Amino acid sequence: MSDSDGKKPLGIARPGQVKQSFSHGRTKSVVVETKRKRVVVPKPGAAKPAAGGSGRATPLGGDPSKRPAGISEAELERRMKALQAAKAREAEDAAKREAEEKARAEERAKRRAEQEAKERAEKEREEAVKAKQEEEERKKREAEAAAQAAAAPAAVDPAVAPAQRRTPGGAAPAAAPRKKENDREQRGKGKGDDGRRSGKLTLSQATSGRDGGRQLSMAQMKRKQERARQKAMGQNVEREKVIRDVQLPEAIVVSELANRMSEKVSDVVKALMTNGIMATQTQTIDADTAELIIDEFGHNVVRVSDADVEDVIKTDDDKPEDLKGRPPVITIMGHVDHGKTSLLDAIRNARVVAGEAGGITQHIGAYQVTTEGGAVLTFLDTPGHAAFTSMRARGAQVTDIVVLVVAADDAVMPQTIEAINHAKAANVPMIVAINKCDKPAANPDKVRTDLLQHEVIVEKMSGEVQDVEVSATTGQGLDDLLEAIALQSEILELKANPEKAAQGAVIEAQLDVGRGPVATVLVETGTLKQGDIFVVGEQWGKVRALIDDKGDRVKEAGPSVPVEVLGLNGTPEAGDVLNVTSTEAQAREIADYRAQAAKDKRAAAGAAVTLDQMMANAKADENVSELPILVKADVQGSAEAIVQAMEKIGNDEVRVRVLHSGVGAITESDVGLAEASNAPVMGFNVRANASARNTANQKGVEIRYYSVIYDLVDDVKAAASGLLSAEVREKFIGYASIKEVFKVTGVGKVAGCLVTEGVARRSAGVRLLRDDVVIHEGTLKTLKRFKDEVAEVQSGQECGMAFENYDDIRPDDVIEIFEREEVERSL
Repeated sequence: MSDSDGKKPLGIARPGQVKQSFSHGRTKSVVVETKRKRVVVPKPGAAKPAAGGSGRATPLGGDPSKRPAGISEAELERRMKALQAAKAREAEDAAKREAEEKARAEERAKRRAEQEAKERAEKEREEAVKAKQEEEERKKREAEAAAQAAAAPAAVDPAVAPAQRRTPGGAAPAAAPRKKENDREQRGKGKGDDGRRSGKLTLSQATSGRDGGRQLSMAQMKRKQERARQKAMGQNVEREKVIRDVQLPEAIVVSELANRMSEKVSDVVKALMTNGIMATQTQTIDADTAELIIDEFGHNVVRVSDADVEDVIKTDDDKPEDLKGRPPVITIMGHVDHGKTSLLDAIRNARVVAGEAGGITQHIGAYQVTTEGGAVLTFLDTPGHAAFTSMRARGAQVTDIVVLVVAADDAVMPQTIEAINHAKAANVPMIVAINKCDKPAANPDKVRTDLLQHEVIVEKMSGEVQDVEVSATTGQGLDDLLEAIALQSEILELKANPEKAAQGAVIEAQLDVGRGPVATVLVETGTLKQGDIFVVGEQWGKVRALIDDKGDRVKEAGPSVPVEVLGLNGTPEAGDVLNVTSTEAQAREIADYRAQAAKDKRAAAGAAVTLDQMMANAKADENVSELPILVKADVQGSAEAIVQAMEKIGNDEVRVRVLHSGVGAITESDVGLAEASNAPVMGFNVRANASARNTANQKGVEIRYYSVIYDLVDDVKAAASGLLSAEVREKFIGYASIKEVFKVTGVGKVAGCLVTEGVARRSAGVRLLRDDVVIHEGTLKTLKRFKDEVAEVQSGQECGMAFENYDDIRPDDVIEIFEREEVERSL
């Protein structure tokens, strides 16, 4: 057995057997099945290939030996028929395409002929109109020439007279128009077919420059063609002048004046130069000069004041069908330590008091509460101390219902009376909540009787003011209080339009390191959305983010919803009104106008002093000792309250003068101002940055830090009066920086710290600073060096610290270690 090339196959001993080889020389013969190759012999009568060697099967009757293997005569015949049918279809398709192409060519030729005929007719019509106009002009000129010749025959030049007499009837003057007409025809012939489309405006004509000069816009090209067409048709080219009402403020830029008149800037500048005023388009002119120019151009002057920029934020009255129900805004008022925040805390089931220094509310808080019945209530928690009178008044202005909290064991106090007066001034309904009824010394009837002296008659005393006995500690009467609030809000029928542009009041504002200026806004009407452009007081901005009372980001806030607004360009005043505008330019213009008006008002107040008044003040100041101070606070409302409290301190012999008050950390410029005035710097919930601390140490400027406003007021009052007893003063003994935070079972979060300054002591007080703002004040739970509890850690060493009842610590926070000591004070 051999292959086709004569070689013997490998591994085959004999037909049907294969020899296998194994290791160590072993072999084995295996019987295998062999198959014979099938050989197909063509039958006689098969078709043979056509001449020329195309290789394709020929019709029947060809050479049977050349027919493809396995193809029968019937199959061969079927294939031949299919081939012929395909050729026939190709021929039909080609004929159809040729006919369609011929028809399209005829259609194009027909349309081209119609277009050319239409253009020729248009051209002939225009030429006929032109010829008619030229003929009329020629006759008119001949008539004028004849009238002139008849009127002054003696004035004709002798040199010209023979030429005029050369052709009788005035043929010589008529030769000039005919010559012009012949020249125009020759130019038209020279243009050829391109003259037909010379009047069409193309993109290349509009965008190409004129002889390399200034380019014309599309509108200018169209106006130019319109003027040429009107001139050709014999119409008046001069368009009718539009008289406009031009709004004119106290001062206006030349380019803006031209824009309002719809005149060219160059024409306005030329008119100013004609009147002897050399001003460019970027310079400002006064209203009288601008009025002169407006009259010269024939327009009407409408005088407007700068205050008209605020007209864009004036809104129309809402339609009754657009108004929808809104949650009531409830302000909780009362005397200090009568349990206002604790009462709200019990309603909210949250710990608000724990976040306030000394358990005293320092800022206005705004919260939303959903009752078990599904009603949504918005609460404003205002501080109760007398220093916060203005803040409480601001809270009463935006509120719908006042809840007056009076302690059953303390009865009516001075701040309670102030709260009653604010509620009456704002014409707001009041609900009396008699708190601390669970105490043994509680006497609710005494509270009701004391309220009678201030014209507050409760229902139990046959009056109209609702009163509820509650206890924030045990939860007694809370449901009755919420029911009373819901009843009062139903009587008020509070409604607002949520579809209009938002308007709201700033409850609080502060400068937050990292987030920038932040304002707590209570939306009064409309819906404030993310991305809205707004103006608030002397500031403006675009809403970058909205944060609700739970700290979550929201997309929008409807009526009676309190939110923190991020995206202001500066810190507004607490109590400012927020209005949404349509454009950024409007908001900026309104804010600039308000800032300038406030600046002018301050300047006028400072200038409105006569010489006699200045001399009288100078004599009075000789006997008055001043205590100058600088105040820096964390929020605007606190700074404002501190300044008002400082103004009340003093008598005929001594008074306190606030040199500067602001929001944010104490800076080097504050220390410089304090050094120049020999004044201390009072920091309320803020700290000095590193450069300010170093400068204060070098210059000997005293910086005092406070977290409770009463302490600040009392210290300043004692210093001003000179009754300085032993004072508990804080002495800073060290600073530590948090590098890492670890979770330890049974202890909580432990801060891995590096003592950067001084020493850390286990017995000392500590404060947690984040971006120079106090986050927490308390004591240490543990102070460890490696695994051992130690009494103190020196500067440059690492240690572990854990706070008592506080876990919100982060890397890069700073721990301030201080000790309190008693020292004698002197002025």
